[in-house]
Amino acid sequence: MNFLEVENVSKSFAEHRALTDVSIEVPDNSIFGLLGPNGAGKTTLIRIINQISMPDSGIVRLNGEKLNREHIGQIGYLPEERGLYKKMKVGEQAVYLARLKGLTKADATKKLVEWFRKFEIEAWWDKKVEELSKGMQQKVQFITTILHEPKLLIFDEPFSGFDPINANLLKQEILELKEKGATIIFSTHNMESVEAICDTIALINRSKVILEGSIDSVKEKYKSNLFEVQFKGEVNRTSIALTADYKILEIAQNKHGYLAKVELQAPYNTNQMLKTLLSAGDIIGFNEIIPSMNEVFIKVVEKNIEQVDALTQKAEVK
Repeated sequence: MNFLEVENVSKSFAEHRALTDVSIEVPDNSIFGLLGPNGAGKTTLIRIINQISMPDSGIVRLNGEKLNREHIGQIGYLPEERGLYKKMKVGEQAVYLARLKGLTKADATKKLVEWFRKFEIEAWWDKKVEELSKGMQQKVQFITTILHEPKLLIFDEPFSGFDPINANLLKQEILELKEKGATIIFSTHNMESVEAICDTIALINRSKVILEGSIDSVKEKYKSNLFEVQFKGEVNRTSIALTADYKILEIAQNKHGYLAKVELQAPYNTNQMLKTLLSAGDIIGFNEIIPSMNEVFIKVVEKNIEQVDALTQKAEVK
């Protein structure tokens, strides 16, 4: 079941087209990666989901219902541009923000004290926000985002400014929120984080969705029949080179012997390739090279830009 559905949403500002017939489906109780280069349209879509702005056309459904003002309390949003009041005391401001989400002062204070202890920032309760480091401020805003236990959480670059230890702490908290039943939209340029925590993704470029699916299916789609083969000891270089099964792209000596990067050639399969490679030496390792999400991101975006530019030039010629 999908907790959030965006159907054919478009949005323009003056002469700028921010979103063009964008459709995404965010499964219930999952972490969904909303990806794309700067200016692709991600922030516009997030603002529409939060009802900060309205679409020109299309529809957004939350848990099967058309998005309406009553859904605001079910959403927690941590924007990339943080917005705490610098001169206000940390605890006082956190309670104020929690009460805006419907919590009583007593409930807000109790929950906040627990979270401040968990994040080891309780000593900063009576400090002014301006006295906190950027990382400390982000911890406070993360807490105020999730305190009212919203069903949908939207995190825009949540790890920005965090050191590796605190970034890992936040990652574990996000995964725990999913385990407790939350549905999460995670927008970031850090593809390692996407691989680590996302279940499914959508990639937006130039206002349109150009790729979507599960992490595994996306990486599977863009693999290129590349393999790493580890040989123990020496390799018969003549034997390894003279074949139609595969193409040697790289071969280098290491502590085990030789590591080769090979490309399987059509119409051969991996069994045929291995049979030929065995005649060249003693194989102790064989792995398919699966592209990282960072590699997929770059490849798909660059290809999309080339296609759009080509269509634009063709239209201008006409």
